[in-house]
Parts: sequence; C-alpha cells; structure tokens
Amino acid sequence: MKMIRAIIQPHRLEAVRDALTQRGIMGMTVFEARGYGRQRGHTEVYRGAEYQVAFRPKIVADLVVPDNQVDDATDAIVSAAKSGSVGDGKIFIFEVGDAIRIRTGDRDENAL
Repeated sequence: MKMIRAIIQPHRLEAVRDALTQRGIMGMTVFEARGYGRQRGHTEVYRGAEYQVAFRPKIVADLVVPDNQVDDATDAIVSAAKSGSVGDGKIFIFEVGDAIRIRTGDRDENAL
C-alpha cells in the first residue's frame, strides 16, 4: 500500500476528486494549507499599497491505495490539477506499513 499526498491549488480539488472517482479510486482526506515553492509568493496591491504575500493557499489531499493503483491515482491527479503554470503543486508517495479500519478491525488492504 502507498499513501499519496497531493498538494494542489484549491480550485482544482473538485476536478481531482472527479478524476479519481472515474478511475474507481475512493476515499481521500483533504485539509487546507499555506505554503510556497519556486514561485516564492507574490506581490498584491490593495487600496494603492503593495504588499508581499509570502504563502499561497493550497489543498493537501491524502489517499491510501493498493500498489497496483498508484499509477492510476497519480495520473488522475496530474491530469486534473495541471494548468501548466508555476504553483500547480506536487505529489509525494510514501510506503504504508499497516492500515486498520477501527469499526471492524480489518487490516491492510481490507481496511481501505
């Protein structure tokens, strides 16, 4: 099993969810985050005054999938989240040692 962590632009979340669902990948945990990468923030003007916005709003989506679905999941995320602009995001993949469904006690892939 692998955990996929996708850091994406907030307005791309629904497209990513739809793309994953179309490929039969269910279940995702999402939380809001702020950060920056190569774009290092940006400058905005508000009422005539310029100010630096150092952290951009992002969405972090975590999902755990069997090893045989990793490529499908990452392809779906990339195709739905990609705009071609700086700040589209990143995907990280981690090995998951164990998973347990609390309600039933199921373990490993049965817990997904």
